[in-house]
Amino acid sequence: MDVRRAAQRYPGGDPATGIESSHAFSFGPHYDPGNLRFGAVIACNEERLAPGAGFDEHPHSHTEIVTWVVEGELTHRDSAGHETVVRPGDVQRLSSAGGVRHVERNDGPGPLTFVQMWLAPARPGGDPSYDIVRGIADSTPYAVPEAAAMLHVRRLGAGERTAVPDGAYVYVHVVRGEVRLDGEELGPGDSVRITDAKDLEVSGITETELLLWEMAG
Repeated sequence: MDVRRAAQRYPGGDPATGIESSHAFSFGPHYDPGNLRFGAVIACNEERLAPGAGFDEHPHSHTEIVTWVVEGELTHRDSAGHETVVRPGDVQRLSSAGGVRHVERNDGPGPLTFVQMWLAPARPGGDPSYDIVRGIADSTPYAVPEAAAMLHVRRLGAGERTAVPDGAYVYVHVVRGEVRLDGEELGPGDSVRITDAKDLEVSGITETELLLWEMAG
């Protein structure tokens, strides 16, 4: 079990234009050959956009991009014709496959915070696709079959417990609140990389929200 603290993330973005980013994995100018991926996960970025700020049109390919909004509203537009406003509780996935371009902006009145996770597909190529699930429930796992991965959203109150999925690779990201996992106390932005997860559980110290990726070997 490999615990990575929020303070260990690589800073990024462009604060002068209202973009603040923090990266859990090797990213852009923060090249770290020892931190390229875990299982299928190749990026877990926390993004904060001021009102009016955003990422202009840019390309992606051979990546499954899953976005979770923490606060505010994210406007997404892509070259396949999708235009969506993503809100807290929604799961958005852009399968970039052979290539797609998109824009991400904060067109809302308040600050925007979101977590964006990139997964490597088992096979490159194919046609891009887009999906959004509004208000996903805790009991509804979200499958990304292209990456042999399953996303679990967990919301716990203080003292509540939930099982960590068994799996060859499990990636846990704390969105908000504080939890305890196998004796470790974790706070917002902390993450855990678990290999061969078996019979683990996580308990809420405060009200919390977690994203857990269950991945095959």
